[in-house]
Amino acid sequence: MAALWVVVIVHLYAVALRFAPVPITATMVKRAIAGETIRKDWTRIEDISPHLPRAILGGEDSRFCDHRGIDFKAVQDALSDNAEGGKRRGGSTITQQTAKNVFLWNGGGYARKAVEAWFALYTNVVWGKRRTMEIYLNVAEWGDGIFGAEAAAQARFGKPAKDLTRREAALLAAVLPSPNKWRVDPPSNYVSTRAATLMQRAEVIRTSGYDACLKLN
Repeated sequence: MAALWVVVIVHLYAVALRFAPVPITATMVKRAIAGETIRKDWTRIEDISPHLPRAILGGEDSRFCDHRGIDFKAVQDALSDNAEGGKRRGGSTITQQTAKNVFLWNGGGYARKAVEAWFALYTNVVWGKRRTMEIYLNVAEWGDGIFGAEAAAQARFGKPAKDLTRREAALLAAVLPSPNKWRVDPPSNYVSTRAATLMQRAEVIRTSGYDACLKLN
């Protein structure tokens, strides 16, 4: 019975997050326990430069506006590539990453991935695309206890997130896969090269309307 109530409460919490800021995540707690100072400042998506979500779409999930929380084609492609012995890659969408960041934790194997998949499908309906991206932009980790676009923009470039240039946004998007390993200040050759690629992809996202569901400026 207790387990059922936990499930109900978590799903109601997800509904509440359609309107309320995410107060804390498991990763934030982990960083705080490790002694890091947590920096976060919840910011509406309209107060974040549109260059950043476009760069993130270009690097993480270009079909974000089209799938229902899980990109089954990307999953199938990843499984095929991994089975052939090539460089391992995942098929996680921004929706899945957001669900993991908000409700779960890193690691946990297939059981955690199954729960993540369910919450990706659930929140895709409850939150919608624009809210999902807004939450992602506010809970994503940029290293050194920095969470969210506003805190990252202030810490890395000394400016609000709404004023990020195309290159600055691309640099922030470039380090997202490993924010505690790859640096923006100063960027390595790899990060600079990846950022240049993401700038190009972000422009394709913009001109092709792949960001239509976000209703960016």
